This record gives sequence, structure tokens and C-alpha cells, in this order.
Amino acid sequence: MSLNDLWEGAAENPYYPAVAKERQFLVASVLLLTAFVLTGFFGLNRSFKNLPLLGIPASLAFGFGAVYMICAVGVYV
Repeated sequence: MSLNDLWEGAAENPYYPAVAKERQFLVASVLLLTAFVLTGFFGLNRSFKNLPLLGIPASLAFGFGAVYMICAVGVYV
């Protein structure tokens, strides 16, 4: 299989993202707002018990929300 065959075969199978381009801004906004709220709750009562309940989901929501926001506004890293 040559590189040219691989290139032409890939043209027949387009890539479809998990979140459509039109919805990325909405998903990013919801994730960032969720991260902001969870971070606020975690900041009010910081304990070891709240770390897996609030801290980790807040950091994950912020991480994915930031990436989706970067993609939604057109800054591709």
C-alpha cells in the first residue's frame, strides 16, 4: 500500500468530530461555567473529602472547557 493509496482511501472516510463545530461554543461555555461553580463550592469548604467530589471534576471541566473554547473561537493550537 503506497502513501498515495492511503491518501485517496482517507478521502472516502471523512472525519466527524464528537461535538459539531456549531455546538463547540455552547459546550465550552457550559463546561467553564460548571468549573467556575464547582471551584467556588470547593473553595468554600476545602477538605480531603471534597477533593474527589468537587476539585477533580472542576479541574476536568475547566481543562476540557478551555480546549473547546479555544477551538470554538478559532485558535487552533
